[in-house]
Amino acid sequence: MAIRPAEQLIHKAAWLYYAHGLRQDQVASQLNISRASVAMYLRKARETGIVNISTSTQLFTDDVLARQLEDALKLDAVWIAPENDYVLDPSTDIAVLAASVFLELVKKGDRIGVAWGRTVYTIADVMSYADLQDVTVVQLCGNLGAPYSYRPDQCTMEIARRLNAKGLNFYAPLVLTTELLAHGLRAEPVIREQLADIGNCDLALYSVGTVDADSHVVKCGALSPGEMGVLREAGAAGVIAGQIIDAAGKALDCSYNRRVISASLSSLRQIEKRLMVVQEDSKFEPLLAALAGGLCTHLVVGASMARRLLDHAGASAGAKKAS
Repeated sequence: MAIRPAEQLIHKAAWLYYAHGLRQDQVASQLNISRASVAMYLRKARETGIVNISTSTQLFTDDVLARQLEDALKLDAVWIAPENDYVLDPSTDIAVLAASVFLELVKKGDRIGVAWGRTVYTIADVMSYADLQDVTVVQLCGNLGAPYSYRPDQCTMEIARRLNAKGLNFYAPLVLTTELLAHGLRAEPVIREQLADIGNCDLALYSVGTVDADSHVVKCGALSPGEMGVLREAGAAGVIAGQIIDAAGKALDCSYNRRVISASLSSLRQIEKRLMVVQEDSKFEPLLAALAGGLCTHLVVGASMARRLLDHAGASAGAKKAS
């Protein structure tokens, strides 16, 4: 059900005040209303339950641009974080929205696959606590041996902690030194069963990584900048759950991918709800690759990225008609 126009300000005031911690006078200034009105709206928000931020995500799905993007990309749902001058780091807005969307998508008894990286860890860090029953959070790829700020096991267990859920980690490295070692480890019963069970997840949460020196697989030491450069020349377009994908969203045929311990792309596509969250505009090309590969059903992005995606979809459709 759409939010009635009379309720819009109540939801927006609650979002600014409770999610972003703005003072009442700042909310009043942002919405161009009196401080007394803000106080009244916040009281109504508490009385009607709007202060549960998850209900406010509807504001971002009612947006015309979100509807257009869903149709153009054939996605189940799109949420667009608006461009707001009051937020110093726009990516924070995206993470807050994504955390609320994620909580809306999780159901009792769900099995959730979680990848890793700065985006996923930021979502976990801002996520509200929820006491969900019989939920299991599963790590989608192997772990990192060296100290790293956003390790796969950290992302998995932090989200499990926020949901009061069971967390299942991969007790295997992300990447091994040889293809033979990786093949043997995947054949081990515990690892084999974990990998085989990924497709039975109900929901996946991940982002897509870049294929440059800024990539998280480079920063964590899984690949050197030079090795990443070679892969990029060979057609690398993005990183999903530690794996390199090409522009069509398929696993790149390379030694690195054969040495990675991670859920296969085919098993990720079996997951009914695949929530992709992209904070940085620099991830446009990697996101296009992930979309082309069917690795996303639900999407959270910023307004500028949404417009670029819609423009690209329109240009692609025009080119097909011309041909």
